[in-house]
Amino acid sequence: MHPDTFSERRRLYLLGRVLVARYYARPLTLPAVAHRLSISPRQLQRAYAQFDDSFHEDLFARRMSVAAQLLAEQRAIPVGDVGRLVGYRSSSHFARAFRARYKLSPAQFRERAIRHLARGQ
Repeated sequence: MHPDTFSERRRLYLLGRVLVARYYARPLTLPAVAHRLSISPRQLQRAYAQFDDSFHEDLFARRMSVAAQLLAEQRAIPVGDVGRLVGYRSSSHFARAFRARYKLSPAQFRERAIRHLARGQ
């Protein structure tokens, strides 16, 4: 691969990640982010692939990370609202995605986090 191609894909990958980090709570798609960067979806897909990543995994990981943080630190926010805050329209879809990532339901994750904090204090 030509060094300029590598550098350009790295730049696009990083810009894609910035957009995911900033707008993860919105209904993001690969074509929408590519359009925002004025490139084709395939170019963005190649940029992610160069770093053994994918747009969908990046978006999923960001949403799950923020959801876990909210569940652990913001007990006043109902579990169902956490899913909506991180970009899921359906609380059941959020719960399935969360369980797939953490092997616990969002409510179980929150309960464990609360118990962990109680022991640490």
